[in-house]
Amino acid sequence: MSAFVLRQGILHAEEVSLADIADRFGTPCWVYSRRALEAALDEFQSELGGIDALVCYAIKANSNLAVLDVLARRGAGFDIVSGGELKRVLAAGADPRRIVFSGVGKSAGEMELALQAGILCFNVESAAELDRLDSVAGALGKVAPISLRVNPDVDARTHPYVSTGLKENKFGVAYEDALPLYRHASRRRNLRVGGIDCHIGSQLLDSAPFVEALDKILLLVDRLAAEGIALEHIDLGGGLGIRYRDEVPPTVKDYLQPMLARLRQRQLRVLLEPGRRLVGNAGVLLTRVEYLKPGDVKSFAIVDAAMNDLARPALYGSWHEIVPVVPHPGAVRPWEIVGPVCESGDFLGRGRELALAAGDLLAVMSAGAYSMSMSSNYNSRPRAAEVMIDGSQAHLVRRRETIEELYALENRLP
Repeated sequence: MSAFVLRQGILHAEEVSLADIADRFGTPCWVYSRRALEAALDEFQSELGGIDALVCYAIKANSNLAVLDVLARRGAGFDIVSGGELKRVLAAGADPRRIVFSGVGKSAGEMELALQAGILCFNVESAAELDRLDSVAGALGKVAPISLRVNPDVDARTHPYVSTGLKENKFGVAYEDALPLYRHASRRRNLRVGGIDCHIGSQLLDSAPFVEALDKILLLVDRLAAEGIALEHIDLGGGLGIRYRDEVPPTVKDYLQPMLARLRQRQLRVLLEPGRRLVGNAGVLLTRVEYLKPGDVKSFAIVDAAMNDLARPALYGSWHEIVPVVPHPGAVRPWEIVGPVCESGDFLGRGRELALAAGDLLAVMSAGAYSMSMSSNYNSRPRAAEVMIDGSQAHLVRRRETIEELYALENRLP
């Protein structure tokens, strides 16, 4: 059930009117539903009941402290890709023993932070990274828990920018290189081999690539066991898609069951790294129409949100449903929903059939993932406020930036 529904002709988040949110906090404004976040995590955890498993939320999707706090309270672990994300998730109260550290470019400083914190595992993505981690751990007198992120060369059938499991992608260790690298790691005094990791892409709408990748990974697990390298866990990554328009993504059950069937007789802890699936449909971006520019070729609705707020349409050509918060009668025509940023690629939606007037409030749906976390200050635009809805309560979980804050770290020349 969606957390965003029409009540008495006004779009609500849970029990709170989005029109009231816009009046109280201004626009643009991100709005998240606690109920939707918890329901999305519960769907995974219920399917994993009775299994030694940990759902590690990929915080790059949405790293607001309140989002992290809600998920941590429900027992989630976390998947991070930077030292900044590590500090952020620890500030949100996460248990470091439930954190996995992914990413292709971990610095020595980031490794030190994670080792000192005592995280669950490093997902190592290259031989060079393995050697650096061994050296950093040795200098600290620590042993780093590791898994190798293995690239299975499986086509995820998604947008090329978010495909990560092919040989041509920068992520992970090539499948044919994994076995010798595991041998190398098992001989290092400052490394402890604990698992294996695989992540093939994002916004996947078909379960088959997940299963294909797992079958290849399990062959490698068996080869490792035959050489005396016994693993403790298998990390199946994330990437399960959501509905933006008319997609029909697999249910969590349909996604997990074929993989869990292959793992049921194995003594391996199961780790998952969902991101978009937990937060994508739990958030909307509120924006107000500033001007209407009807035209013979195209008609433009200029809103106060822009590509610096929501980059996905300009970056990926992504489609987000855009709906009026207070629908009203009027002439419907196709509108280009565009922002005030000085780029022709600054659009939130193209050719949307809407009845609009200046001042109308719009909700850009399914905007909880890879939206605020990818936002910028391009054109010296302050980043928007973030609000968490909890039943009938609205909590400001990130205030709007001020223009003065945008240049507070800068100095004029003497």
